[in-house]
Amino acid sequence: MEEYPNWKENNESYWQELYNATQQKIEAGDNSWRMYPKYSLVSTEGLKPTDYIIVHVIEEGEGTTSPIYTDTVRVHYRGQLLPSTSYSAGYQFDSSYTGDLNYNTAIPSKFAVSGVIPGWTTALQKMHVDDQWDIYIPYQLGYGSTKQNSIPAYSTLIFDVALVEFWHANEKGSKEL
Repeated sequence: MEEYPNWKENNESYWQELYNATQQKIEAGDNSWRMYPKYSLVSTEGLKPTDYIIVHVIEEGEGTTSPIYTDTVRVHYRGQLLPSTSYSAGYQFDSSYTGDLNYNTAIPSKFAVSGVIPGWTTALQKMHVDDQWDIYIPYQLGYGSTKQNSIPAYSTLIFDVALVEFWHANEKGSKEL
């Protein structure tokens, strides 16, 4: 039995439905849902649904500044795919922690904002310290039409991300991490 039947079509259909539902939630005043255009796009004129990431804010931090493209971040995260034949909740392809997230024991991962997929780069530049978001990334802002390790081509990516800290290129991160 094929693990990912009609994968491209399923992911495209899922994305369009999520995009439409998110637009409706935002128009109805639900501030916990947001859509952000890809960080490198200068104008929002004529954009397609796949030019955006979708964010569901789980927890809003107290920070007022966001990382920039040249910054480094520390994050807790978990990434998964849409449900498939063997994974009814979606295959979890990566995580910075095991089990439930425990801020007292989990060690955040370190990334350059410029060194991750465009969907992550977009989200990170909108987050504040202590934000926890569910981030939905269309395959066009993820790995596209290319298989990446255990992630099939054309995969919508779903991440739970908590921003722990960030710093500029000429600074150092927290010594305790």
